[in-house]
Parts: sequence; C-alpha cells; structure tokens
Amino acid sequence: MKRLTLLILLAAAAWLWLSPPLMAAQPPAPAVELRFNSGNQSLSLPLQILLLMTALTFLPAVLMCMSSFTRIIVVLHFLRQASGLQSVPNNQILVGLSLFLTVFIMYPVGEKINSQALQPLLNNQIGYEEAASRTAVPLREFMIRYTREKDIVLFLEIGKYSRPANPGEIPMQVLAPAFLISELKTSFQIGFLLFLPFLVIDIVVSAILLSMGMMMLPPVVISTPFKILLFVMVDGWNLLIHSIVRSFL
Repeated sequence: MKRLTLLILLAAAAWLWLSPPLMAAQPPAPAVELRFNSGNQSLSLPLQILLLMTALTFLPAVLMCMSSFTRIIVVLHFLRQASGLQSVPNNQILVGLSLFLTVFIMYPVGEKINSQALQPLLNNQIGYEEAASRTAVPLREFMIRYTREKDIVLFLEIGKYSRPANPGEIPMQVLAPAFLISELKTSFQIGFLLFLPFLVIDIVVSAILLSMGMMMLPPVVISTPFKILLFVMVDGWNLLIHSIVRSFL
C-alpha cells in the first residue's frame, strides 16, 4: 500500500514538472468571436453564451404569445370542462397535442425563417442583427393576419404611439399583446360554441331527474356518459382539430 501511494505521488510530481513545458509548447486557442455591424464589433464567447441563454428564456413566451398555441390550448381546456371530465385528457396530453398542432400550423412560418434568415446566417452571408430582423418579418405577418384592428388601436392608444402608415411599422411591443388578446377572444368564442350541445344535455337530464323526483342524484353523474357518447358518435376530435387547424389556414 505504501509503495502504491509513493508511485502515485511520484507520478503526480512528474506530471506537474513536465506539464508547463508541454503547455507552453502548445499554441493558444483562437478566440471565438461574434461579429456584427459589418465585422467592426465583436463579442467574446462567454458573452455569446450569456446572450444565447437569455434568448432561450424567452422561447416559452414566444411559443405561447406569438403562435397558434394559445388558441389551441384554451379551446382544448374548454372542451374538457364542457364534457364534464375534470382530468381526462390530462394536462400533459393537452399540452403535447397543442405543441404538435402548433408545429404543424407554424411550419410555413418556420420555412420562411429558415430560408430567409437561418441559412444565410449559417453561410456567413448576413450578420446576427440582419438575421434577427429577417426572422421577425414572417412572424409579424402571421400575427398581423390574426390580430383584430381594434386591439392594435387599443395598445397604440395606451402606449401613446403614433398611428403607423402600414402594418409593417407596428411595434412588436404593441403587436404581441394585441395578438394575444385577439387569440383569447377567438378561443372563448369557440369555447362558447363547444359548451352549447353539452349544456343542452345537462338541461335535459336535469329536467328528467327533477320530473322523476330524483333531486338528490347529481345530474352530472347521468349527463357525463351521454356527453361522451355524443362526442364519440359525431367524431368530435376530428371535427374539433379540423376546425382549429382550418381557422389558421
């Protein structure tokens, strides 16, 4: 055991003695820099990583507030509440379905961003600032298409911004919240229409139970199976997903 310890110490001492010349013989690694403004300025690698990690924290907000995700997830939650099922499907399934539908709907926007911004950036044809401005163009077009004019006017008046001459000049800090409340209003309208057939079933079941004198029996116990049966018979998932996707195309 003592011999093994001695050998380890001698090996460590030899490594410490030989490592300075070896390290000195190696050329310094080139610094990785991010250049912009035609290469006149640069950012060090740690600052690039910091900016990248900061940008990644905004991805959930971009996904929820600047895409079709909001309308889809709200409508699916309305469907679950209207059917009387409090935890079926569970939140993980609803979020997963909403994410896949969002990717499907936003795919044309992603293709434009890839061809107009990402590929030129990877080929060193444009800088990061130009890539960021090109990325915002397809996303802005998508948001403007589904944003109500009065919602944009609302945030322009609140922020005391001047009226833009064309939709392309609308500030993103105005367009993002206007798009979000427009999507919430649309999803609530769809949710109201979803509630109507299930509400009719609840009223009919409640009237029948009341006429039979079964006031102590909760109507939801009887109406829930009929709601599920109705939804399955009309192929509700197919109709609902088709309506949501077609509302964006």
